[in-house]
Amino acid sequence: MAHSDKDSQEKQACEEGPGICAMMLTIFSLFLIVISLPLSLFCVVKVVQEYERAVIFRLGHLLTGGARGPGVFFVIPCVDVYEKVDMRSQTYEIPPQEILTKDSVTVFVNAIMYYKVANAIHAVANVDDYSGSARLLAATTLRNVLGTLTLGDILCQRESIAKEMKETLDEGTEPWGVMVERVEVKDVRVPEQLQRAMAAEA
Repeated sequence: MAHSDKDSQEKQACEEGPGICAMMLTIFSLFLIVISLPLSLFCVVKVVQEYERAVIFRLGHLLTGGARGPGVFFVIPCVDVYEKVDMRSQTYEIPPQEILTKDSVTVFVNAIMYYKVANAIHAVANVDDYSGSARLLAATTLRNVLGTLTLGDILCQRESIAKEMKETLDEGTEPWGVMVERVEVKDVRVPEQLQRAMAAEA
C-alpha cells in the first residue's frame, strides 16, 4: 500500500514538473517579447489567408481553441510552433491501375478524386501526410472496388462505382480530417485483343 502511494506521488510530481517548466518558459519568452518591442512584433504577429487555417502547438501540446484563422493571430517565439493548412478543394488524378476483374479480364482504370480538409487539427495531429495518405487510399480503393466487378459492370455502372468509392474513402479519411467531395471514373482501357473480339461480336 505504501509502495503504491509512493508511485502515485512520483507520478503526480512528474505530471506537475512539465507544467511548471512550461509556465516558466512561456513567462520568459513573453518577457523577451516585451523588452524587444517593437521589433518582436515581426516574430509574434502572423497572418493566414481566407482559405488557410493555422494549427498551433505550444511546447509540443496542441493549443486550445482550435485552429486559428483566417486573419491575424499571435504566437510566442521559442514556445509556439504552427503549421498552415490549405482548406481549398484539391484534385488528384489516380494513375491507371491494372485490375483483374471478377471475370478474369485485365483492365486499366484511372479516376479523379476531389477532396479538401474539413478539420485542420485532425489533418495535422492525426496523420503525417493527409494529402499523400488520401491519395494512396484512393488508388487502393479503386483496385478493391473494381476487383469485385465484371468488365460489363465496370463499363456500365460508373456512377454506382464512383458512389461506392466515395463512401469508402469518406469512412477512411474522416479520422484524418479530410472530406472526399466527389469521385469520377475517368477511363477504362481493355486489352487490344479483347477490343477486337468485342468489335467482331458487335
